[in-house]
Amino acid sequence: MGEERQPQRAEDLHGHDLTRAQIRAAHLLEAQTGYRSGSRYWALSGEPRPEYDPEHTTLTERRRAKAAELKGLDRREAKQLGLEWISQRTLERMAAQYAEHGLMGVADGRWTPPLRGWRTVTDQVAEAIRAVHAECEHRSRVSMKTKERMIHQYVRERFGPAEEERIPHYTTLAKIWKEWFGPQGARQRYVRSAAAVETGKAKVVVTRPGQVVALDTTPLPVKVLDDVFGAPITVHLTLALDAYSHSLVAFRLTPVSESSVEVAMLLRDVLLPLPMRPDWDEELEWSYPCVPAALVAEFAGHPVAGLPFFAPETVTADHGGVYKNHHVVAVARQLGIDLLPARAMRPTDKAACERAFAGIQSLLLELLLGYRGVDVADRGADPEGDAVWTLSQMEHLLATWIVSVWQKRRLDQSAPAWDPGGRHSPNTLFAAAAARDGISLEIPEPELYFELLPTHLVKIDARRGVKIGGLWYGGTDPALDPYRGRRSGRSGRHAGKWAIHRDPRDCRQVFFEDPFQPGCWSALDWNGLPPGDDVLAFSDARVGELLAQAARAGLRPLDDRELLPVLLKLLATRTPVNQWPTQMTTTEKADRARELARARSAAADRPSSPITVLPEPAQPAELAASTRRAVTADRQRRRQAALSSRPPTPPPLLGEALRERSFFLLPGGQDDEPDPEQG
Repeated sequence: MGEERQPQRAEDLHGHDLTRAQIRAAHLLEAQTGYRSGSRYWALSGEPRPEYDPEHTTLTERRRAKAAELKGLDRREAKQLGLEWISQRTLERMAAQYAEHGLMGVADGRWTPPLRGWRTVTDQVAEAIRAVHAECEHRSRVSMKTKERMIHQYVRERFGPAEEERIPHYTTLAKIWKEWFGPQGARQRYVRSAAAVETGKAKVVVTRPGQVVALDTTPLPVKVLDDVFGAPITVHLTLALDAYSHSLVAFRLTPVSESSVEVAMLLRDVLLPLPMRPDWDEELEWSYPCVPAALVAEFAGHPVAGLPFFAPETVTADHGGVYKNHHVVAVARQLGIDLLPARAMRPTDKAACERAFAGIQSLLLELLLGYRGVDVADRGADPEGDAVWTLSQMEHLLATWIVSVWQKRRLDQSAPAWDPGGRHSPNTLFAAAAARDGISLEIPEPELYFELLPTHLVKIDARRGVKIGGLWYGGTDPALDPYRGRRSGRSGRHAGKWAIHRDPRDCRQVFFEDPFQPGCWSALDWNGLPPGDDVLAFSDARVGELLAQAARAGLRPLDDRELLPVLLKLLATRTPVNQWPTQMTTTEKADRARELARARSAAADRPSSPITVLPEPAQPAELAASTRRAVTADRQRRRQAALSSRPPTPPPLLGEALRERSFFLLPGGQDDEPDPEQG
């Protein structure tokens, strides 16, 4: 079959081949004109050389001199230029080709060979290749040589030995396999899972904000200081990224690995507008078209920053246990969100979120002190000692950077399909979608916080209230008085029980919704709390440790006030300089700092709470002082309770009790004492 292609151009040459063609053209032009550039107006230093001077030599003499010069070149150098067999006749042919085709006239035709297609594959061989590919998806991983033998077996058994002779060579089969099915470099079980998902499934095309929101969590590669003891700790960063506009609509920093309640609050943050912070200027305020900033502030109740908020339709996440938790599934169902888990070991399913992590690291985190890198081998000398950012400062820095930098940054590789060559940022993409479809100002009520908390179905005790997680709540709370000892109207598996909501980050209180007043929530305090706010917040992990400590001490948890000394011993430490009693270790301090950070996060999410969480980080001395006050108040309360129950008359002596029961004592005997009134 003849070659059917367009004429070759100099642009078709690779860099090395283009350089070789230019050198060959320079030699040819020097033989033709005496100058390597082809004109005396661009003569180089020392040109023309005597043997190529056009004033004293003829063209034939110059060609003869050039052929002799090229034959004298080093063998390897001449071979690189393709001039190892040069002659005067070759120079004449090159001159004719150069005059007709330009630079491509002196280029070797082997540098741009015509594309060669595959050998003709018969229908029988194509059927065998597809059948072997389907079989290999269910078998263990095999080599391409084994696949070739399976193709030969299939063709021989189905179509006979005559058709087997038409099977291409192994190298051709390998190229066909790669062209049809890809490189096939993944693990076998992941190949099967990908094939199961892709069979009969259409790809999702994202066309609007909120259609797909990707969630992912990664350890923050910067060491931060906790807000209590100032010790360096590792925190986790959880992002919610809109797949259409690439906006970071919400994020969370957690001092421990995220739990289901953090993910639930992150989904709630996507629905809520971001409030303006005191040190933010007007450039960071809401500026999207169609909806003025004053109108959004009126709906939200506060000035709103320039960050999109919407109700997500689909949320995709990896296969982490927190994203498959039954609580997160219930929260997504309540918010009307479809959970779409990504395929195992398929980062391309949420590639935008992975690129966002890399962008945050390269654009911001690598500039901060305390950066520890992503690999131990690349870590600095002392990232813990370099840490200067506290947890609250890091959260504020990330929020400011997202609104002021990320949302305004140009997306070079994420342009929309309707303007692939335009300049776009997350803000402009969201603004374009808002101008096209509008913006929904449906902002959820503050009570959504209580509805998204984990639910416990329990009975209400007439005296002690409700028991959740081993602790009793609402023993004297009037909100439970109408329902004490009564069964609810609930039927089914939890018949007669009441729904109580609890934030596992702060177990000092639980929340109860009055069934006769929907939307009216009451906070039920722990029965073991003393008067005042001397007890700091504690999480469900601390409650489990508390109950285990009480069990080892031999206490029966019938009265929560008996557990208060154990809790206070776990929550704080006493460090007098002159005595040095038991002191918290570094690990205990870090655990306590993480616990208080989660409690502050819970207080920030809560719309209103009677419990006052310390606004500023407490110092170890303040913690010790509050602990001593709580212990002193508890001891004083116990002494007062003991004195208030003192009998009016002292009990009789042991001897008097024996004399009254003696059979040998005569009435009116000598042991009787005279009546003082009778003298």
